[in-house]
Amino acid sequence: MEEEHDTPTRILRALRFRPKGMTITEVAKRIGVTRNSVSKHLEIMQIAGKVDVRNVGNAKLYSLAQRVPMSAFLCFTKNLILILDSAGRIVQVNDRCQQALRRSKDDLLGLTLEEAALPVVSTPEAIAVVEGLEREQVITDLRYRSNGTDLFYQMQAIPTTFDDGEKGCTLVLEDITEQKRYVRNMEFLARTAMELVDLPAEADIYEYIAEQVHELVPEARVMVTSFDEVNRQMILRSIKDNTFRENVKKIAGKDLVGTVFPITELLFSAPFHYTPETFFPLREFFLNQKPGKNQVTFYDICAGVIPKEICDIGVHTLNLGKMYGIGLVWQDQVFGIASIFFTPQEELNDRKAFESFIRQASIAIARRQTEERLRRSEHRFREVIDSSPSAAALIDADGRYTFLNRQFTDLFGYTLSDIPAGREWFKKAFRDEHARKEAIAAWKSDLAEVGRGEMRPRTFAVRCKSGGEKAILFRPVELCDGTHYVTYEDVTEERRAYQMLVDEIAELRRQLVARPAP
Repeated sequence: MEEEHDTPTRILRALRFRPKGMTITEVAKRIGVTRNSVSKHLEIMQIAGKVDVRNVGNAKLYSLAQRVPMSAFLCFTKNLILILDSAGRIVQVNDRCQQALRRSKDDLLGLTLEEAALPVVSTPEAIAVVEGLEREQVITDLRYRSNGTDLFYQMQAIPTTFDDGEKGCTLVLEDITEQKRYVRNMEFLARTAMELVDLPAEADIYEYIAEQVHELVPEARVMVTSFDEVNRQMILRSIKDNTFRENVKKIAGKDLVGTVFPITELLFSAPFHYTPETFFPLREFFLNQKPGKNQVTFYDICAGVIPKEICDIGVHTLNLGKMYGIGLVWQDQVFGIASIFFTPQEELNDRKAFESFIRQASIAIARRQTEERLRRSEHRFREVIDSSPSAAALIDADGRYTFLNRQFTDLFGYTLSDIPAGREWFKKAFRDEHARKEAIAAWKSDLAEVGRGEMRPRTFAVRCKSGGEKAILFRPVELCDGTHYVTYEDVTEERRAYQMLVDEIAELRRQLVARPAP
């Protein structure tokens, strides 16, 4: 009996030196025990989790089980762990899990997941995984919403064998909320960066900003204002979410979108202390709390435009506890402010993503305003050209005609559709091939010899759309961006008068030559 009692220890010792495994026959020969005895002990040790077995052909190879003691696993892992028996009752829970769930071990032991009513693991999705667990480990992601915030866990359901051979299940939950948020935020910033580039000029970019901030921080109440630098005032452009907007409307007695807030000295004194630089970073304000560094009232935020009693009612009714404000700023230029409001219990979890999006949006607004200024400048430039008494054309660096003023069409009869590029112009204006080649060669040689900003006048005989021919003085000049600005002057009468004068002089010379000597 003593030898039989010592057999498990001897088996473990034999397996320790054969990490690749041994068959039952090899173990029996090694320790000098019958094959039946070794087989019986190995089966018990497998159930107890002390040895592992794998099939190699028709043979079974036994090796030491490489397992971490459960006690150490429960104490030192940062994950949440629950162990269930075969009936699905909780038989063990680690300290980290008790802290996270705010439930003691005594409250949980002996209960099923449904009876315990725990966050995350008592959801239908998690229970379905546990009930469907067989031999293989199952890994799944679970989403849980708590206090308006989405939490994400990765749950591993691991088939477990206890020392007495009973089957059970170990649940290991890893908090992957930060990983999920990071991935979601990167996808959000990538998507919105592309959308801001492609946003149509007629779209309300401030409304877009409010919508996207509300998508990023769904629990927040969002307000976005634009800044009118000329009139020194802020204009409320959007409020999200819709429920918040309707509640504000009921309290204020009107829809506040479109409200103008004048820029007063209030913003540059306590409690704001604004300077152009302070618009750039995200700032946090506590509304109607105990006096402190960032203590402000909603009345202060509204610059006195909304009566104080209405502001106080709004803060109390809507349970507003704090506000985060950040300027829509790019290169010392302020375009507006994005503000998000929370209850006293809520926090801004996606601070970096929020700030990054506001910077993207600020750059988009700056680009929009630059493009708008360029459009206005180009429009004024074209108006000046169109009102000029001289015929004029704009030709881009690729030789395409981009603008013809009214005087050009009056002079030649051609419109922009008739001569979209220089090739068509030369074909129509110079019907004679020899004259056309001379004109093209002159254009190219002048372009190579004369620098940008210098005029290169030439006179050519040009055929008009009506078929008539006119003598035209060309005055082309290349602008800094490669665009050519060309003015055209009809010198037909001058050329005709000059030719008549030349003809008269020639006739006088002929007469003088033909007169007999005295």
